[in-house]
Amino acid sequence: MGAGVIQNERSGSRRRRRRAQPMSEINVTPFVDVMMVLLIIFMVAAPLLTVGVPVNLPETAANALPTDQEEPLTITVTATGEIQIQTTPVARDELIGRLRAIAAERDGDQVFLRADGAVPYEQVMQVMGALNAGGFSNIGLVTDIGGPTLDGEEG
Repeated sequence: MGAGVIQNERSGSRRRRRRAQPMSEINVTPFVDVMMVLLIIFMVAAPLLTVGVPVNLPETAANALPTDQEEPLTITVTATGEIQIQTTPVARDELIGRLRAIAAERDGDQVFLRADGAVPYEQVMQVMGALNAGGFSNIGLVTDIGGPTLDGEEG
């Protein structure tokens, strides 16, 4: 066993090495990198998760509606006049009965109505009346953005 003299920094020329202290900070750089990759993946995948019924929506200058936690119910009226709940075709005479059954199972009364721009206004209003009779009073009309603002400027 050897005994040595530890010289003080002030008193000697040799410097005493300090023992490395454990680092108590968390390195968040890898976490941020992973979160950025996930954000990009969800930004690319989100448009692909919309209802897949091809409809030519009219363009307006209206802003998007806020969404709730519950998946929104979507009713689509195609250019041929066919009515679909989500992606399931429904006959016109069965529409109110199906809507009442769906309304009984859901918490909210919000529904999104997607109608092709070629569908006559009268048919869209008939479907809106059926939605109201089926128990849905909070109806949002889905359009594409970028349409005319009716103030002479394109939006």
